[in-house]
Amino acid sequence: MSTKIFVNLPVKDLAKSIEFFTAMGYRFDEKFTDDKAGCLVIADDILVMLLTEPFFRSFTGKSIADTTRSTEAIIALSQDSRADVDRLADAAYAAGARPAKETEGSPMYTRSFYDLDGHHWEIFLMDPAALQ
Repeated sequence: MSTKIFVNLPVKDLAKSIEFFTAMGYRFDEKFTDDKAGCLVIADDILVMLLTEPFFRSFTGKSIADTTRSTEAIIALSQDSRADVDRLADAAYAAGARPAKETEGSPMYTRSFYDLDGHHWEIFLMDPAALQ
């Protein structure tokens, strides 16, 4: 069996978060989605559990990061083309994302945004030839 990664992120409004990522073209695994959690499918082995803040708190004794003042992580997703990077970033902005950084072009083409809860996402294309 292959290893899967489940990134867990707290969200204030689960329904709005599901709507946001659906607008970007992603789907949710209904087997792991209910009123407390949404299982965002990035790829077969990459899943993001969007957990309501009270449910997220039940997994940790620590406070939830205030994303208006700090960054708890940067979730970076590689793509196969600049067009894919642009498609996802444009969809995120159309769904209500805020800019995180300016678009970068070398050696990686990267577009960054904050989702509705302030989580930092980077969508990028890495040109292996440029890294040699």
